[in-house]
Amino acid sequence: MALRSAAAVAPRSLRRLITGTSSRTLPIISQAIWDWEKLESSTNAFVSGRLFSSTSISSFIPPPLPPSAQQREKPEPSTNLFVSGLSKRTTTEKLNEAFAKFGEVVHARVVTDRVTGYSKGFGFVKYATLEDAAKGIEGMDGKFLDGWVIFAEYARPRPPPEHHSAPPHSQRPY
Repeated sequence: MALRSAAAVAPRSLRRLITGTSSRTLPIISQAIWDWEKLESSTNAFVSGRLFSSTSISSFIPPPLPPSAQQREKPEPSTNLFVSGLSKRTTTEKLNEAFAKFGEVVHARVVTDRVTGYSKGFGFVKYATLEDAAKGIEGMDGKFLDGWVIFAEYARPRPPPEHHSAPPHSQRPY
């Protein structure tokens, strides 16, 4: 009887197990039902096939960072800044105007999608001097631009292009 009542309220995957009982699956099913009934009586709740706990886990330890993230150093100061977190509606002119308050901007560019023309969410600002670039980071990092919080940091130099082993199209054999 307990098996039938449990089958009626069990999630679909457990119902399939219960209704297709055999001598091999019966011990597994009875153990699952016993665990499930025990679970309902504790402080946890079983809602629509998902386990939700009312207790918080305070001993959470985040996983270690991968070696690439640990080795990643802050870029050295340069006049070129990388700006991320931009709104899709942010234009190059708005970016230039926002950063010009902190020094002489030589060039500003919002990277856009070729098809839609909207911002990809990041851009670059180049200042005339290192001092202006430092003021630009200090003044705009973590501030709002077009309703979005943006982040400014020194741009990292572009890595050298990787050469692929495949020959160009004109030299491929047919």
